[in-house]
Amino acid sequence: MKTIPFTKFLFLSLILAGFATSCVQDDDYDVPNTDVKDIEIPGTIVSIESVLGEFAQNDSEQFTFSETNQYLEGYVISSDEAGNFFREIILQNKPENPTAGIKVALFVNSLFTRYQVGQKIYVGLDGFTIGVSNGVVTLGVPDGNFIDEAPAQFEKQIIRSTEIAEIVPLPISINQFSDAYENLFIQLDNVQFTKAQIDANLSFASESEDSFDGERILESCTADATTTLSTSTFADFKGLKLPKGSGTLNGVLSRDYRDEKYIIAINSPADYNMNAERCDPLTYDCGIAATQGSQNILNEDFEAQANGPANISGWVNYAEAGSRSWEVFTDSENVPSMGKAVRMQAFNSGDQSNIAWLITPQIDFDTQDNETLMFDTSNSFSDDSNLRVVLSTNWDGDVNTINDADWGELSAATVVDDGEFYKNVVSSGVVDLSCIEGKAYIAFKYIGSTQQAQDGTYELNNITVDFE
Repeated sequence: MKTIPFTKFLFLSLILAGFATSCVQDDDYDVPNTDVKDIEIPGTIVSIESVLGEFAQNDSEQFTFSETNQYLEGYVISSDEAGNFFREIILQNKPENPTAGIKVALFVNSLFTRYQVGQKIYVGLDGFTIGVSNGVVTLGVPDGNFIDEAPAQFEKQIIRSTEIAEIVPLPISINQFSDAYENLFIQLDNVQFTKAQIDANLSFASESEDSFDGERILESCTADATTTLSTSTFADFKGLKLPKGSGTLNGVLSRDYRDEKYIIAINSPADYNMNAERCDPLTYDCGIAATQGSQNILNEDFEAQANGPANISGWVNYAEAGSRSWEVFTDSENVPSMGKAVRMQAFNSGDQSNIAWLITPQIDFDTQDNETLMFDTSNSFSDDSNLRVVLSTNWDGDVNTINDADWGELSAATVVDDGEFYKNVVSSGVVDLSCIEGKAYIAFKYIGSTQQAQDGTYELNNITVDFE
């Protein structure tokens, strides 16, 4: 895993910001001509695909181009005008339906004044080193295992074309994210920022806890998927409040500094249009009950179950996506207080998506009053995987119709947070179900993937439904 050291990045960001412009002097070398003219390329033009292919086939983690007389052709898709990109130019191979992208790291500021979004440019490769820095293939200069910004004089190797094309964002879904789409300008449709962030009135990146970048969660309105929008704390629009509605967001697909997850970075607020109505899921919120019911409807502690995939009489254990389902296990080391319990994890599953349901038998809420729900959860580094507690009054019990039913979040229930110490067990609280009418199912729905940021584990135990 490759990361940029904190002190080094801070030094580059704050101390050398002024020095970068002062070091570009006529007596050191020629300042690049900002006039765009018809040009001839004094070498062989190569595609981004061919450069990436050569890098992938090379045995070294980095290699430096030398005496190739090659010029990389690409279209600019990033802009540092609003401050959200810093000393880098992101290129993709085509203005529409791109298939390859790459980052060019340069120790130069205000690149937008010479390289417009959509402009075709040619980068002389000789002297540049290619490698992976923070999970992203980058051209620059070597610094240990990292690719650092090439000195400003490397800008003389960039030739600008007169062609300025319209960059058409590539529509993909969050569940499609992969290395193949890195450094491309993509479009996410039907997304919104989570309700919790909107209720907290968060900005893009100006909260006290934001350091270098503000990370905000985008969720899909059409699938169980989330991703992270990353905004620099140096961006001009960092103080803008997150849009409250749903809609479309365009940006460059990249990786976070720790290379743990995919992120989106926008050039400016013009890259999103999120004025449509929100798509918040149905919720059931009866609140928290004063006391737990004294009579039992359902009580499952899994002690009588055999270890392995959960096969509990009357319950449904269904893998909607991926190869993993809930399993009974005995934890004598991490959370021994749980004894036997069930868990769901995407770790090492190899699946692009993991969605697993554990559903109670049907409960008739019209035959008694003042029902309550309680359960315990713990996690082993749940990361950005998610455990939702949901209820449906119109599901027919057939897994083939599970997504045709209306599932409402039991919003009063507490589920263990990723920041909780892995040996701790967290109670749901006494969840009031007295506002539920008719017959219903309660489900524990796990959402994750084999991606490092979403491959976490949730453990579940002591599920009880009671009434007065």
